[in-house]
Amino acid sequence: MASFLQWRKFVFFDKDTVKDPADNGKHFALPAGVCACDSGRGHLTSFQAYKLRVTHLYQLKQHSILVSVGQDEHGINPLVKVWNLEKRDSGNPLCTRIFPAIPGNKPTEVSCLSVHENLNFMAIGFTDGSVVLTKGDITRDRHSKTLTLHEGTSPITGLAFRQAAKVTHLFVSTLEKVHCYTLSIKEYPKVELDTHGCALRCSSLADPSQDSQFIVAGDECVYLYQPDERGPCFAFDGNKLLAHWHRGYLFLLIRDAKSPNKPEFSSRESSPSDKQLLTIYDLDNKFIAYTASFDDVIDVVAEWGSFYILTRDGKMFVLQEKDTQTKLEMLFKKNLFVMAINLAKSQHLDSDGLSEIFRQYGDHLYLKGDHDGAIQQYIRTIGKLEPSYVIRKFLDAQRIHNLTAYLQALHRQSLANADHTTLLLNCYTKLKDSSKLEEFIKSSESEVHFDVEIAIKVLRQAGYHSHAVFLAEKHTHHEWYLKIQLEDLKNYQEGLRYIGRLPFEQAESNMKRYGKTLMHHVPEGTTLLLKGLCTNYQPSGDSAERESLGRGRANKANSEEFIPIFANNPRELKAFLEHMIEVDPRSPQGVYDTLLELRLQDWAHEQDPARKKVLQGEAVSLLRSDNTVFDKALVLCQMHNFKEGVLYLYEKGKLYQQIMHYHMQNEEYGKVVEACKRYGEQEGCLWEQALGYFARKEEDCKAYISEVLHHIDQNNLMPPLLVVQTLAHNSTATLSVIKDYLINKLQRESQQIEDDERKIHQYREETGHLRSEIQELKTSAKIFQKTKCNMCNSPLELPSVHFLCSHSFHQHCFESYAESEAECPTCTPENRKVMDMLRAQDQKRDLHEHFNKQLRSSNDGFSVVADYFGRGVFNKLTLVTDPPGSKLSEVWKSTCRETFSSRPRETARSL
Repeated sequence: MASFLQWRKFVFFDKDTVKDPADNGKHFALPAGVCACDSGRGHLTSFQAYKLRVTHLYQLKQHSILVSVGQDEHGINPLVKVWNLEKRDSGNPLCTRIFPAIPGNKPTEVSCLSVHENLNFMAIGFTDGSVVLTKGDITRDRHSKTLTLHEGTSPITGLAFRQAAKVTHLFVSTLEKVHCYTLSIKEYPKVELDTHGCALRCSSLADPSQDSQFIVAGDECVYLYQPDERGPCFAFDGNKLLAHWHRGYLFLLIRDAKSPNKPEFSSRESSPSDKQLLTIYDLDNKFIAYTASFDDVIDVVAEWGSFYILTRDGKMFVLQEKDTQTKLEMLFKKNLFVMAINLAKSQHLDSDGLSEIFRQYGDHLYLKGDHDGAIQQYIRTIGKLEPSYVIRKFLDAQRIHNLTAYLQALHRQSLANADHTTLLLNCYTKLKDSSKLEEFIKSSESEVHFDVEIAIKVLRQAGYHSHAVFLAEKHTHHEWYLKIQLEDLKNYQEGLRYIGRLPFEQAESNMKRYGKTLMHHVPEGTTLLLKGLCTNYQPSGDSAERESLGRGRANKANSEEFIPIFANNPRELKAFLEHMIEVDPRSPQGVYDTLLELRLQDWAHEQDPARKKVLQGEAVSLLRSDNTVFDKALVLCQMHNFKEGVLYLYEKGKLYQQIMHYHMQNEEYGKVVEACKRYGEQEGCLWEQALGYFARKEEDCKAYISEVLHHIDQNNLMPPLLVVQTLAHNSTATLSVIKDYLINKLQRESQQIEDDERKIHQYREETGHLRSEIQELKTSAKIFQKTKCNMCNSPLELPSVHFLCSHSFHQHCFESYAESEAECPTCTPENRKVMDMLRAQDQKRDLHEHFNKQLRSSNDGFSVVADYFGRGVFNKLTLVTDPPGSKLSEVWKSTCRETFSSRPRETARSL
């Protein structure tokens, strides 16, 4: 129960007297004898409905139907008439139905009337305590039926229909009780709601804002009823004369306490001295919207957005409600912000308007020093009010908990930016509120939205590393997780484990970033992870993830890119590289080069001969794998003085002179001679260089010189004069060293001279014979006496072909085997060889550049010149041709019988 004395009073309505526009704006005068009022459709008309009087009116709000009760004749004989205001009959509204309002057979007065908006129910209450219900189409007789729903001894003071979904209820109030009937059930069950009632016209039905409750205004309280129970009540005492519900307001007309009571139930007359107090209540917001005193009010009706008060002195007053903003300003002036908020909500003010009220309320509380209350109001402005407006007010350290509450609400509504997140986390750290901090960062993503990266930064800076790590891991910020674990917490083992659970691309990038640090502190685990990363990487997460990745492409990083990680860990680097070339022989070139360098370093520092030999074999086997870069490998072998590797690479690169020079530098005389023997055929100048090397030595190298001279002599690699000049610089080399060489050389030269003279004599004889033969061909006839074919060796038969070279052929044999009609098939191969030699010599006669180059590069220029002399390069070329018609030509062209073809045998010698 709430006392209205505690309710604040306001003037939310403006009172004015209704003016008559048709009478120069004078006060509007009501007709005399008004005894019934209603409104709802905006009609302003008049017509005669009854001959005597009208006692009750009911205007439907959703239809232009007016139901009236009145008398056409004297006595107790009330008639009900139903009017259609949209249709006319002789200028008046059409009366669609008339029937007597009598319960049973005894006449009685009608006390109240109510009609359902769907036109299917109409209830009439009587002073004898009975209620007559008309069911069906109330506008027609044939489609409806009438029954007595309620009987009693107490007069009926109020009726009201309530529709909730498909259920229809009828509230019935008497002077003593309140009942409710359920009309949607066939038996019309009745519920007695209360044992006290109300006076006539002191009941009404609220709108849906009050859940369509039935309002009963007693002298002490106002009660609200649901169909099955009594609801709240309000202690509005006083002698109630009228109760209405209009547009969310409860209108109560109370008899002034100074005025005498009217005990008679049916009397509506009031003395001129009656004073009545009209009060308008807002039950939702618990305040009195208006109160004023009037003289003898007939009724209060609502129409055209205003309320009209009709009095018996013929006046009509209008109450116009102030607009919402005006009402709010009135409340603001009195600092009634809670009431203003409730009023704005009931008036369905938009969110912007509500936010402004919350802001003003918050400012008011802030100025009063109620910071806790202020922050709660500011929280309600989130989304409308700029957060900086609030934050600036609470930056003081003493108000940091209020600021924290606001920032939390800002994050809950996903309206916080990075700066807000930073500020909130700083608030947590300043307050040392670890529980709130954990609650914030461990909240689900659907509850709180914030910039995770900013949060991690702030937590890390504040020293809350465990919280930052949790946040980074939860939201998969891998880089931040590793940065905190490795740089702040120094938890290298956990960092390594975490990298092993990442997808391939992220694991690869993070190992490149933190690999050196991890290698320094966890060398074995880091090496193991790198082995997996560079072969066939599989994250160490759950099995489902590994299987899904295994079905995809193979993940394999470039092992060469991770070599710098092992800068200070050669042992782990060697193990890593050996694993890589074992698993993947096609590893990058840098892997093999680095492994070679490591093996050479181990070999160079090893003191144990047996172990050193094993390491030497490993290095050589790596060189023989042909996977190293030649230049790099050679430099490495030279840097570490790895003899076997250097020699192998020289041999591989065909650097035979370098091999010999290497032995010379190390004064390995036997190796020098051995190198000449091994590679002398590929590069003949080795013997000459070896002779020069030994010639420059002041030691006794006679044995090596003799062996070198022997090979030079056998292969004729140097002129004797050059040999003598080379050895002349050696003080230990006496004539006895080259005695045998010179004797052998002179003997061979003598033998060569004899052979040349013998060939010269032979060639001269052959040349003389050829000249005589040519002369004979020029001066004498050639007799062909061959009897057999030189091709098939069968006796010759005509037709036959004879050549001046004394070869004869059957014509069919000649045609079968001859490549040309002008050449002898038997002599053609030999003649071609000779001609090719001549052409080759002719081509080489013009090779002046080649000759000069060869002459400059040769150690024996005389031999080069002699060779070109032998080729006829320096000979004067004379071309001899036989004149046409000569005897020789005639001989060549003569034929014997059918076919004779002849060609002299071509001979040529080059001395």
